[in-house]
Amino acid sequence: MQNINIYDFTGKKALIRVDFNVPLDKNFEVTDNTRIKAAIQTIKKVILGGGSVILMSHLGRPKGKVNEDMSLKHILPALQALLPGVNIKFSADCIGSGAKENAATLKPGEVLMLENLRFYKEEEAGDEEFSKKLASLGDVYINDAFGTAHRAHASTAIIARFFGKNKMFGYLMSDEIKNIDRVIKSYEKPFTAIIGGSKVSDKVGIIENLLQKADNVLIGGAMAYTFIKAAGGNIGKSKTEDDKLDLARMLIQKAKDKNVGLFLPIDSLAADNFSNEADIKIENSDNISADRMGLDIGPKAIETYKNVLMKSKTILWNGPMGVFEWSNFENGTKEIAFAVADATSLGAFSLIGGGDSVAAINKFNLESRVSYVSTGGGAMLEYLEGISLPGIEVIRE
Repeated sequence: MQNINIYDFTGKKALIRVDFNVPLDKNFEVTDNTRIKAAIQTIKKVILGGGSVILMSHLGRPKGKVNEDMSLKHILPALQALLPGVNIKFSADCIGSGAKENAATLKPGEVLMLENLRFYKEEEAGDEEFSKKLASLGDVYINDAFGTAHRAHASTAIIARFFGKNKMFGYLMSDEIKNIDRVIKSYEKPFTAIIGGSKVSDKVGIIENLLQKADNVLIGGAMAYTFIKAAGGNIGKSKTEDDKLDLARMLIQKAKDKNVGLFLPIDSLAADNFSNEADIKIENSDNISADRMGLDIGPKAIETYKNVLMKSKTILWNGPMGVFEWSNFENGTKEIAFAVADATSLGAFSLIGGGDSVAAINKFNLESRVSYVSTGGGAMLEYLEGISLPGIEVIRE
């Protein structure tokens, strides 16, 4: 494994796996360029070091078939805007004679964007022959796609084997690893994790791992009602996973055994139907009316959670507190977001990860007021669970 800071890129073609799986509108224009921006530092390092760049990524889920709607050519204007003056070329395929010719004629300082890797089913299958064809395009391999590091795909794990020691992490990947390690390996206490979202089943691994480390775990979102029901509460029509009640009881008991504060929302905004226009009452979360459902945490829960956060030195946030996309049910998520920012200004280290938490931080313009915003949803969750990620391990080998 090489260090990107000291590697000599002069005359080298750097094959960089990026994560340009970004949202597009109906006109195929990029609506959120966060992931593209995150790769620019690595791209510039190679160009300024006298090398050329070949970018590979996936976009969407074309399932091994060519789909024009998911072509990476739609990304080019957003990439060009972030690299003014750089000559960016596009290859209509990611392997084959066209891609080979485009790569061979690439000059130092230029960038070549390959077509969507997932137009080939071999990418997700981790096919060795496909990896070899990709590898033949470059001299050095850089993985800068943390969002796909948990997948043993051709371009993230298998490909690195063809580069010997000429492989490395890009700046984004290095930052992700360093910041997540700071939360799970070298955290300062008190350590508080905020876990939200809709399903306990999605978060059981991360909660179990956090119960070994955290002082407090604050639960929000629909998953809170599975815990509350498991503890004997009446939750009305709130969303629950009835087949996960035993699992929730096990986690509650584990928290007690480990002396971890597992906080469930004391009160909720109870709505008479699943709609932003619903009639709302504030009710105790363990005694919600039979015809109502909890769609956000209530004022007492917010106060309790804020008090815990303001005393914390390390904060991890994954998942919203309620249906924050709707204006009438965004307050819980908003208040927690501002509390995390306030705690950060008092010296806490805060890591935000997972699509909805990142969306919330962006919605309330708090990106600059938290310590680190992770780009990798599923990859971050698996890393936090203590699972080794193929895209990381293969570079470290």
